[in-house]
Amino acid sequence: MAMNRSELVAAAAEKTGNSQAAVNGVLDAVFEIFSAQVSKGEKVTIPGWLAVERTDRAARTGRNPQTGETIQIPAGHSVKISAGSKLKAAATGK
Repeated sequence: MAMNRSELVAAAAEKTGNSQAAVNGVLDAVFEIFSAQVSKGEKVTIPGWLAVERTDRAARTGRNPQTGETIQIPAGHSVKISAGSKLKAAATGK
Protein backbone atom coordinates (compact mmCIF):
# COMPACT_ATOMS: atom_id res chain seq x y z
CA MET A 1 0.00 0.00 0.00
CA ALA A 2 1.32 3.44 -0.92
CA MET A 3 0.79 6.72 0.91
CA ASN A 4 -0.40 9.55 -1.33
CA ARG A 5 0.22 13.26 -0.84
CA SER A 6 -3.00 14.04 1.04
CA GLU A 7 -2.36 11.17 3.46
CA LEU A 8 1.21 12.39 3.97
CA VAL A 9 -0.01 15.94 4.66
CA ALA A 10 -2.65 14.69 7.11
CA ALA A 11 -0.14 12.50 8.98
CA ALA A 12 2.44 15.31 9.20
CA ALA A 13 -0.21 17.79 10.38
CA GLU A 14 -1.34 15.40 13.11
CA LYS A 15 2.23 14.64 14.23
CA THR A 16 3.30 18.31 14.36
CA GLY A 17 0.06 19.89 15.54
CA ASN A 18 0.00 22.23 12.53
CA SER A 19 -2.89 22.67 10.13
CA GLN A 20 -3.02 20.65 6.95
CA ALA A 21 -2.92 23.91 4.97
CA ALA A 22 0.34 24.91 6.67
CA VAL A 23 1.92 21.50 6.10
CA ASN A 24 0.75 21.53 2.48
CA GLY A 25 2.35 24.96 1.98
CA VAL A 26 5.65 23.76 3.43
CA LEU A 27 5.59 20.66 1.22
CA ASP A 28 4.90 22.82 -1.86
CA ALA A 29 7.84 25.08 -0.94
CA VAL A 30 10.18 22.11 -0.44
CA PHE A 31 9.32 20.68 -3.87
CA GLU A 32 9.72 24.10 -5.52
CA ILE A 33 13.19 24.43 -3.97
CA PHE A 34 14.11 20.89 -5.08
CA SER A 35 12.97 21.72 -8.63
CA ALA A 36 14.85 25.03 -8.76
CA GLN A 37 18.12 23.58 -7.45
CA VAL A 38 18.02 20.44 -9.59
CA SER A 39 17.20 22.46 -12.72
CA LYS A 40 20.38 24.48 -12.06
CA GLY A 41 22.36 21.25 -11.79
CA GLU A 42 22.89 21.54 -8.05
CA LYS A 43 22.56 18.60 -5.68
CA VAL A 44 20.08 18.76 -2.77
CA THR A 45 21.05 16.63 0.22
CA ILE A 46 19.22 15.90 3.46
CA PRO A 47 21.92 14.00 5.39
CA GLY A 48 20.82 10.53 6.44
CA TRP A 49 17.59 10.69 4.44
CA LEU A 50 18.06 11.40 0.75
CA ALA A 51 19.98 13.15 -1.99
CA VAL A 52 18.53 14.47 -5.26
CA GLU A 53 20.69 15.42 -8.22
CA ARG A 54 20.51 15.98 -11.97
CA THR A 55 22.34 13.54 -14.19
CA ASP A 56 23.38 13.89 -17.82
CA ARG A 57 22.51 11.36 -20.51
CA ALA A 58 24.69 11.26 -23.60
CA ALA A 59 23.27 11.32 -27.12
CA ARG A 60 22.82 7.84 -28.49
CA THR A 61 21.48 5.84 -31.39
CA GLY A 62 18.18 4.07 -30.96
CA ARG A 63 15.81 2.03 -33.06
CA ASN A 64 12.15 2.68 -33.85
CA PRO A 65 10.42 -0.52 -32.68
CA GLN A 66 7.66 -0.27 -35.30
CA THR A 67 9.78 0.33 -38.40
CA GLY A 68 13.22 -0.83 -37.28
CA GLU A 69 14.61 2.49 -38.51
CA THR A 70 17.72 3.82 -36.75
CA ILE A 71 17.14 7.17 -35.01
CA GLN A 72 19.31 9.61 -33.10
CA ILE A 73 18.26 10.25 -29.51
CA PRO A 74 19.56 13.65 -28.32
CA ALA A 75 21.48 14.22 -25.09
CA GLY A 76 19.32 15.03 -22.11
CA HIS A 77 19.00 15.15 -18.35
CA SER A 78 17.46 12.88 -15.75
CA VAL A 79 17.10 12.93 -11.96
CA LYS A 80 18.80 10.57 -9.51
CA ILE A 81 17.41 10.08 -6.00
CA SER A 82 19.59 8.25 -3.49
CA ALA A 83 18.45 6.95 -0.12
CA GLY A 84 20.46 7.94 2.94
CA SER A 85 21.54 5.72 5.82
CA LYS A 86 18.50 6.43 8.04
CA LEU A 87 16.08 5.68 5.19
CA LYS A 88 17.95 2.48 4.29
CA ALA A 89 17.90 1.38 7.94
CA ALA A 90 14.14 2.02 8.12
CA ALA A 91 13.62 -0.08 4.98
CA THR A 92 15.49 -3.02 6.48
CA GLY A 93 13.68 -2.72 9.81
CA LYS A 94 16.77 -1.87 11.87
